[in-house]
Amino acid sequence: MPFDKKICVLGLGYIGFPTAVLLANKGYNVHGVDILQTTVDTINRGDVHIIEPELDIFAKAAIISGNLIADTKPIEADIFIIAVPTPLHKNNRPNIDHVIEATRSISSFIKKGNIVILESTSPIGTTEIIETTLKSEGVDTSKIHLAHCPERVLPGHIMRELVENDRIVGGLTHEATEEAVSFYKTFVSGEIFATNAKIAEFAKLTENAFRDTNIAFANELSILCDQFDIDVLELIRLSNRHPRVNILQPGSGVGGHCIAIDPWFIVHSGGDNAKLIKTARDVNNYKTEWVIEKIISTAHSFNEKYSRKPLIACMGLAFKPNIDDLRESPALYITKSLIERGYEIIASEPNISKYEGIHLVDYNYAVERADLVIFLVAHREFINLKANIFLDFCNATKQ
Repeated sequence: MPFDKKICVLGLGYIGFPTAVLLANKGYNVHGVDILQTTVDTINRGDVHIIEPELDIFAKAAIISGNLIADTKPIEADIFIIAVPTPLHKNNRPNIDHVIEATRSISSFIKKGNIVILESTSPIGTTEIIETTLKSEGVDTSKIHLAHCPERVLPGHIMRELVENDRIVGGLTHEATEEAVSFYKTFVSGEIFATNAKIAEFAKLTENAFRDTNIAFANELSILCDQFDIDVLELIRLSNRHPRVNILQPGSGVGGHCIAIDPWFIVHSGGDNAKLIKTARDVNNYKTEWVIEKIISTAHSFNEKYSRKPLIACMGLAFKPNIDDLRESPALYITKSLIERGYEIIASEPNISKYEGIHLVDYNYAVERADLVIFLVAHREFINLKANIFLDFCNATKQ
């Protein structure tokens, strides 16, 4: 597939922007689209709005080369990549409104032979909904190629994993699959597996539901170990000496836009047949509430001893170590919950400079100033920090 193909990437967030940058550096002419004018302006200056290793270097090169331009509106292209958010409604129902809006926005620009690829993690059948939406907008979908290729990258390693990770590509037709596979082969060094759209959609959901279930097991063990006065890390370390056991590390819950969201897509579609997947979600959500109650109990003991509420330092707001991504973060939820309950909170998050409603401070100051230090995210800056009274829910003090 020649690099003179024009590519339009819809959604310049944590996946769309790095993808657009990568393709531009590979030689493609890329038109990136985002609904936020501030994001568009930042990108066109050669700056980044996302903290990700090496992304700033690649982004500046893409803009300087002229291969990447950001805008708030799509244009005609040969390949359209939809990489917009797919959040949840309040009752954990999938919300694909952004996908539908993005699809409608490109309907007047689509021409015969175009490839339309959905990269957003989506409920089973979403690629078919894209086809239905385009038909309703007057597009002859028999003349274009529709496919799904879910992203599979790890925040903190995105630029490398976009190239090196294996990919799953599933089209609505055999020809659509072949066209999409040919495109990904131009910039992916990992193996590319061809299938149909529904399997590609379900595969991504399955991967994240598997991880969610395993994390839930570790989180439930941590709650039980607290009840039995057992060191959960020692328990896991010894249990993992079995050749076929690999228990993950517990935390304060599960965050991020993938693992905390995607299993609900399966639960919504599968209903009562998704019992284990739903239970894992419930366990991981309960762990976050359990952490809050544990902190409140410790704060109450401090109050009884010193006749005042403690100043509490919450260490970390991101959903995982060493990134700035706050999406679905249990640490952020815990911090906000404590503030809402009237506790005096300072917080340290080395990867962001400010957050409305939360008093952010330097991590050394937080540890020195606070009466009670709560480790929620094991950022590299927090490893082996010393505090007189602390609760460690992320194993930062034991590394």
